[in-house]
Amino acid sequence: MANNIKRQLFSGVFYTALAKYSGVIISLVIAGVLARLLSPDDFGIVAIATVIIAFFNLFTDMGVSPAIIQHKSLTGDDLADIFSFTVWTGIGISVLFFGASWLIADYYESDILRTLCQLLSVNLFFASATIVPGALFYRNKEFKFIALRSFIIQISAGAAAVTAALCGAGLYALIINPIVSSILIFIISYHRYPQRLRFTLGLGVLRKIFSYSAYQFLFNVINYFSRNLDKLLIGKYMGMSPLGYYEKSYRLMMLPLQNITQVITPVMHPIFSDFQNDKAKLATSYERILRFLSFIGLPLSVLLFFTAQEVTLIIFGDQWLPSVPVFRILALSVGVQIILSSSGSIFQAAGDTRSLFVCGVFSSVLNVAGMLLGIFYFGTLTAVATCIVATFTINFVQCYWQMYRVTFRRSALPFVRQLISPLVVSLLMAAALVPMQYALEGMNIFLTIIAKGIVSFIIFGVYIQATHEYDLIGKVRSVVSKRK
Repeated sequence: MANNIKRQLFSGVFYTALAKYSGVIISLVIAGVLARLLSPDDFGIVAIATVIIAFFNLFTDMGVSPAIIQHKSLTGDDLADIFSFTVWTGIGISVLFFGASWLIADYYESDILRTLCQLLSVNLFFASATIVPGALFYRNKEFKFIALRSFIIQISAGAAAVTAALCGAGLYALIINPIVSSILIFIISYHRYPQRLRFTLGLGVLRKIFSYSAYQFLFNVINYFSRNLDKLLIGKYMGMSPLGYYEKSYRLMMLPLQNITQVITPVMHPIFSDFQNDKAKLATSYERILRFLSFIGLPLSVLLFFTAQEVTLIIFGDQWLPSVPVFRILALSVGVQIILSSSGSIFQAAGDTRSLFVCGVFSSVLNVAGMLLGIFYFGTLTAVATCIVATFTINFVQCYWQMYRVTFRRSALPFVRQLISPLVVSLLMAAALVPMQYALEGMNIFLTIIAKGIVSFIIFGVYIQATHEYDLIGKVRSVVSKRK
């Protein structure tokens, strides 16, 4: 059983990583091109539209997708009823968002925002119609197919966005990617798992999964405000250009988070849900992943802090220089967020979406308080970023206390032990990069980022080898001997 779980986890992570990391290069190229063709104002306006549509999108899922993965006993008729529910509600929510576009545009005093919202309303329908077939991919652990689908869509939608920008589409180029992606995901997913549409809301089957999906939905709602209220308020009270700079910093901060944890976390719930009745096994299995994520996230957070300027200028160009101080501060939260982002899958796998909801409430209240403090009291983007880093850190402590004391019903000491060694190597890297930061001041940014990267990797590699966390030398010798 253990070997089977390990094999499934490795296979899922491998194929998800293959698609994700091949897509990283594509997404960075696309982001770099668009950042040089469009202004911070354009990015600010589109950020408002995407944040608002994300709120409406919460009501298309309502926790249904993870409930399908968790409940293995749902029949074909049950799935048809759920599919019908998501399609009919998707149509209603799309129409509602289309109608709300006038109010949104008036609130932000931007006519172009109305048109953007109306065009993006198409996304809501296709996102809702994809919920059931999309969830079945994960329930059936078809990670290879998911990876292939993701790669094809990234190339297609990205190429369409860049082509539109080069042809003078302006900020409309920024919404082509999400629209094309949502349509393609639906077409591919529905072709793989076709569903019967019925003239019913399927309320009977929804009662079966309500106790699970309700807390999941409530968590999604409060997590939305926790993650997005800062953008809504900055756009309204500080302006679209500051929002553009902030949004770029936030996107850069989220890039490693999305391309590391989203390789692992989509795989965790489908596989670890098999342990939902064995919490001790679930906890020990998760702790191995915790240690792995800590060794990636915490040192990466240090490296990004010291290379914030180089990363921003290389990817986006000189016009985004005001984003650097904000990104440098947000980078401090990368390690904590990489670890924390995996917690939701464990709460789901344990069937404890109530604890997930409790963590979400605590997180949202704290994050919103931090955002309000940064925006209305201090009134600067760096203050907002500092407050967010502080609240993420507090949320981290509360979430894992909840997981170990309530969900696992065991001591949190094993969790703390997983963090000690990654923290030590991170501090060693910081001690080496501080003097380098001053010594390399004013030099070519390509040379400085390479130098800082090499020093960081040497420290990390030596530490890993010296502490026997991983036998790098033995692995190299093994590979060389096989080639001989």
